Amino acid sequence: MQQYSLRTCWRQVLGICILLLTLPACGVTYNKTAAPYGALGPTVNPEATGLPEDLLRPTALPRSITDRTATISLDPNGGSLQSTTQPLTGTAVLTGTATAVQPQSTAVPTGTTTIVQPSATTVLTSTGTALPSGSGQQFTNPVINQDFPDPDTLLVQSTYYAYATNFGSTNVQVARSTDLVRWQLLSDALPFLPDWASPGFTWAPEVTAIGQQAFVLYFTARHTESQRQCIGAATSATPEGPFTAVTGPPLICQLDQGGSIDASSFTEADGTRFILWKNDGNCCGQPTWISIQRLSADGLQLEGQPTQLITRDQPWEGTLVEAPTLYKHENTYFLFYSANNYAGAEYAIGYASADQLLGPYRKPKGPFVKTVPGENAVIGPGGQDIVTAPSGATWLVYHSWDDTVNYRGMSIDALNWEPTGPVVAGPQEIAQAVPE
Repeated sequence: MQQYSLRTCWRQVLGICILLLTLPACGVTYNKTAAPYGALGPTVNPEATGLPEDLLRPTALPRSITDRTATISLDPNGGSLQSTTQPLTGTAVLTGTATAVQPQSTAVPTGTTTIVQPSATTVLTSTGTALPSGSGQQFTNPVINQDFPDPDTLLVQSTYYAYATNFGSTNVQVARSTDLVRWQLLSDALPFLPDWASPGFTWAPEVTAIGQQAFVLYFTARHTESQRQCIGAATSATPEGPFTAVTGPPLICQLDQGGSIDASSFTEADGTRFILWKNDGNCCGQPTWISIQRLSADGLQLEGQPTQLITRDQPWEGTLVEAPTLYKHENTYFLFYSANNYAGAEYAIGYASADQLLGPYRKPKGPFVKTVPGENAVIGPGGQDIVTAPSGATWLVYHSWDDTVNYRGMSIDALNWEPTGPVVAGPQEIAQAVPE
């Protein structure tokens, strides 16, 4: 073992002190006006830290955030930067306007940008926190103020569960709430992908209850052999998982049509199960369709033949339609969907209606929910779902970009039904009543 003299130790201490004094000259600064993840954020010279540039000051994120291995802490008072390197084994929680804390720990100071490693649960306190308002309570969107795109929601007894596209090394994000507003982030719902899939591209999960202790997760993942996206299924005895992927090939994998993504389930009043999805034709210059097909009683096998329901045919839809959500209100079927480029303000939510499950479906002109500019801007709403509260009220759940277009948080808005069709109270980031 190499021995160090007292003189050598003092030289090292002196060198560290000089390094700390010269960090500002090396490009490490604190910028209170930049906001890559929330209200505050760092502006850092990557060469001065050795960390990836897109992690320190990201621009637009892809559908899912790739694995990273750094923990970054920024002191808003002193402006010092600390970083440690470790495997990203859980869901990254980004704090700014939101604060993420570990159970039985103190909250991260406001203005800190931190990636933490939750072992089991992470309590999220965001702008979605309920606020007192007279005899009731109010909240403001987003209710999950971190990257939580393509949300799916499920009410089990008195507890809501929300699932989202992968983040870091977490394949399927899952969170739990009792009021749709205050959420607790749980462990990876799908810790192991099937043999046919590659990690990093696990999108748009959908969970449905088959019985009191039987749940099926439908997910989109990268088909390793073809490098297209395909749809798989997994099962669990609990809604939070962990889910175990079904062995064998993908459930839906239309390689000749660009692949298959964005699975969504629907159950008729008689218990007959169906699955909807989009062929990923826009990946390779082909048309995109939203299709539906019957499922077996256990939700794990396709039955019959698929039926194409809608494709793009309005200017606002751009080159694609995707993310189907089928909801039956009284005697009418409403097929909600997202369209256009997910990465910008053109992304929006539309719907089509039909008297029969298999159509034909009719679309009104223009989007149903779209970008709202201004002080409380909502950018690129999409990836929607509908959840019914115990009171019978329906809520539209969707993602939208933060103000700097770096991540997509989850929001909810009341969904009302008029004789002419659905009406949403939003999208908005102003105070509204907590769901009952």
